[in-house]
Amino acid sequence: MKEETSGYLDMDLLRFTTAGSVDDGKSTLIGRLLYDTKQIFEDQMEAVQQASAKRGNGEVDLSLLTDGLRAEREQGITIDVAYRYFATPRRKFIIADTPGHIQYTRNMVTGASTANLAIILVDARRGILEQTRRHSFIASLLGIPHVVFCINKMDLVDYDQATFERIKRELDDFSSRLEVHDIRFIPISALKGDNVVTRSKVMDWYQGPTLMYLLESIHIAGDHNHVDRRFPVQQVIRPMTTEYHDYRGFAGRVAGGVFRVGDKVHVLPSGFESTIKSINIGEHDVEECFAPQSASMTLTDEIDISRGDMIVGTNNLPETSQDVEVMLCWFNERPLQAGGKYAIKHNTRDARCMVKEVMYRMDISTLRKADGDPTLKMNDIGRVMLRTTVPLHFDKYQRNRYTGSLILIDEATNETVAAGMIV
Repeated sequence: MKEETSGYLDMDLLRFTTAGSVDDGKSTLIGRLLYDTKQIFEDQMEAVQQASAKRGNGEVDLSLLTDGLRAEREQGITIDVAYRYFATPRRKFIIADTPGHIQYTRNMVTGASTANLAIILVDARRGILEQTRRHSFIASLLGIPHVVFCINKMDLVDYDQATFERIKRELDDFSSRLEVHDIRFIPISALKGDNVVTRSKVMDWYQGPTLMYLLESIHIAGDHNHVDRRFPVQQVIRPMTTEYHDYRGFAGRVAGGVFRVGDKVHVLPSGFESTIKSINIGEHDVEECFAPQSASMTLTDEIDISRGDMIVGTNNLPETSQDVEVMLCWFNERPLQAGGKYAIKHNTRDARCMVKEVMYRMDISTLRKADGDPTLKMNDIGRVMLRTTVPLHFDKYQRNRYTGSLILIDEATNETVAAGMIV
């Protein structure tokens, strides 16, 4: 029986990341979101109240709801990427809370790589700082479609409209150089709760949405590439049961486009063509599947397909090459060297690669090429040319975040040493 696909794709899940300079109030903001949407259990709230009292805080410190590690609390900073989950009647959310320090740039890249939206906090007293520019650039580099600048701590500048408008103008001017198409500005006080979940009574000059309303209502279904058909094969399914004796399905996650039963498709790297015979999502037969659904499909022809291959549209092929140019964020303490050899993961394909050339390193503060030595050290971002042992099938990252991204792995230690965006 054919069934509609809409029930099997949870388009009501919003992944967002928070970023900002140290002490801009990221953890307090997330605590406020969780508290005001009633996501906190009584015992959690009691623990936070006790911890706040020990610190001598005059009021409950909501940042303690997210800074779960004792070491983090003692230092007063968030070190790693902390993921938090919550839901409202309208939508489910995954928050990646990333640290503000310059030496944790790699943590922001990790937390923001799958985000639909980035919240960048700006202290109303201090305005745009170097970290504001850095985090904005990384959000742009990672292709995050929606960026919300929250001008926080408005209570410490007496909720002054002129201060908000000045910072907004500066951010507008700076962000015009970024490749982000949807940018919003909201004046908030995470500590007091103004314009976070409930509208501020003392900032009646602001007529825009609250942060929570924006998170619940922002349209993300159109952020996926529904034009270029891309299906990296993750697994070949052969049940070999009496009921499904001849079943040979190809399972994976749709990375782009829409696949329908009866469509002609092209298989890479073999180049063979066939027609989609059936599509399954879970236990259900469906007529179509689209990004970012996970599905399995069968073809009318017996073609040798294995993990790492890609099923694509016949008239719209990805680029295929062993030379790949990437913007690379370096994660490892040992610097990246030209001539270095690494394992590479691109979608479901595993290969090995060599660094042909480190073309330049970015100065993230100025958004320009850095002068001098192009060697990439930990947390640096630069443009690099890789040579792979087998051809990769890819799109530019700005066109498709799934087929345009890759990671490098140190084969000796099995550590992920870099994340790359194909340019």
